[in-house]
Amino acid sequence: MTKLKIAIQGITASFHEVAALKYFGENIQSVECMSFQELFEALKKDKADYAVMAIENSIAGSILQNYSMLQEYGFKVIGEVYLRIHQCLMALPGTKKEDLKLIESHPIALRQCAEYLLQFENALLVDKEDTAAVAKQIHDQQLVGVAAVASKRAAEIFELEVLAENIETNKQNFTRFLILAKRANNSEKNNKASISFQLSHHPGSLAKVLNIFFEKNINLSKIQSIPVVGKPYQYAFHVDLNWEQLENYHEALKAMTTFATDIIILGEYEKQDFNNLS
Repeated sequence: MTKLKIAIQGITASFHEVAALKYFGENIQSVECMSFQELFEALKKDKADYAVMAIENSIAGSILQNYSMLQEYGFKVIGEVYLRIHQCLMALPGTKKEDLKLIESHPIALRQCAEYLLQFENALLVDKEDTAAVAKQIHDQQLVGVAAVASKRAAEIFELEVLAENIETNKQNFTRFLILAKRANNSEKNNKASISFQLSHHPGSLAKVLNIFFEKNINLSKIQSIPVVGKPYQYAFHVDLNWEQLENYHEALKAMTTFATDIIILGEYEKQDFNNLS
């Protein structure tokens, strides 16, 4: 069976790959990208069938650059994945915590575990591009006295010993990933959309748009403003919304045109529930 090629930010065993496996299942081939720009280019150049991209974390907040690139490249959001982020401290087998001189990981991962890491007064915290890449480097170079903060899957794949599990400060730590494709998903199961729009500078324009959603019984789960490139002090609003009646959604989009401009449907897809994550 041919494997789907999925572009991920990071390498094998990164949280992006865990999210890809959760959404697509085991029959995938990860296309490793060390930046989000590289991820978008992989999908653009058909090096991947789909891409999995983090868009927000419950602790670190939104990844604003990804909103901009999503609009720039014109890819469609066809799905979403919520992943509970459990961070682990890992090192070469036999390593003791008191032997650690360096603790390396992605800066967001280190921030998520800041409270736990305070105990390592003699270890230097070092920012790296990817959580799993640090684990791989420790394994490949047999780095003594160096630990990674990464997923448990990374420890298993790169044969490291887990010194501590679930070290994230906030146990309600989850990341939302978007599934991207070149073409829209027209499934009948779609009940959520990501859209962007701009507003006139007339007073109350945003309030009027939001009131349309209220009147049409449309639920807003996210609203994010980002600067419009080349237009100082102008902003585009990215909104995630979901509905029970498809007709209400279509009516809301039509009514928006009175107050909003440059309305773009970034994608329509099936809403996922993050309340039952383990």
